[in-house]
Amino acid sequence: MSNRIVVSLSPHEKDDLNIEKIMWGVVIALAPAFLASVYFYGLHAVRVVALSLIFCVGIEYVIQKFVTKEKITAFDGSAAITGLLLAFNVPSSIPWWQLLVGSVAAIGVAKMAFGGLGKNPFNPALVGRAFMLASFPVHMTTWPVPLKNLWTLGADAVTGATPLGVLAEHGPANLPGYMDLFIGKIGGCIGEVSAAAILIGGIYMLYKKIITWHIPVFYLLSLAGFSGILWMVDSSKYADPLFHMLAGGAMLGAWFMATDMVTSPMSVKGQIVFAVGGGILCGAIRIFGSYPEGCSYSILIMNAFVPLIDKYTKPRRFGTEVNYEFPG
Repeated sequence: MSNRIVVSLSPHEKDDLNIEKIMWGVVIALAPAFLASVYFYGLHAVRVVALSLIFCVGIEYVIQKFVTKEKITAFDGSAAITGLLLAFNVPSSIPWWQLLVGSVAAIGVAKMAFGGLGKNPFNPALVGRAFMLASFPVHMTTWPVPLKNLWTLGADAVTGATPLGVLAEHGPANLPGYMDLFIGKIGGCIGEVSAAAILIGGIYMLYKKIITWHIPVFYLLSLAGFSGILWMVDSSKYADPLFHMLAGGAMLGAWFMATDMVTSPMSVKGQIVFAVGGGILCGAIRIFGSYPEGCSYSILIMNAFVPLIDKYTKPRRFGTEVNYEFPG
């Protein structure tokens, strides 16, 4: 009988989470937002989400099968998350071919061109959205309002302005109520329609330890703090911080895109720096920029700073020599 003691490298505390469980856990967390989009936009939302999933998973499969000729990982859940998030960041009336172009930009350019999962510096879904907004600005800023007939598909939905669009054009006088923003009786992208549904998914990810609370909380608080200062200066010109937290893509971005483990910092300190910078940028773009929404661009900009943030916030390794200087 052997009495050898086997010593392995740290970490010694094991967890049953792996890439597939994490990815499909995020997909499950996105289910409430999907159900809310179906409730408010009917079969239009189903069409967009289904096509985006098929395009993103299919493009990754084709690239791995015929271009890179490597192990197929298109079904591990990561491509499905990109497909869902890309669908959640577009209007329910988007044409199928524009969604295909966005999927190619998200998977083919932002993800696979850098080597696949874990190597992409920018959030793929947000790259796809940014590319679509630059290429198809009319369709990407045409916002259907929630439908009365959920089974409508053939006819175009009635369009209207988003709350952020109303704020940019008319100021804070005629904004929708907080309950409408929280539940979802407003126009906008498919996935940002209901803050309540997004919060349910976010709490699920916290419960499953897929994410930590630092990025979403500090992102939203920073956005609220920045907009709140301006609101206190002139409430007739600037909207209050609660509006900015509930309107647009702030909730979806804070909980599901800023927390992407590949494109966010590794340390808690770095995540806080990342989130604070993103929240302030989101508020600045919304308030001072020509485009009323700034969440997507704020996260993409902060993605570019992640290597620098990691460099200056990573903890000192155990055993690293430290040079102390003593007086005299």
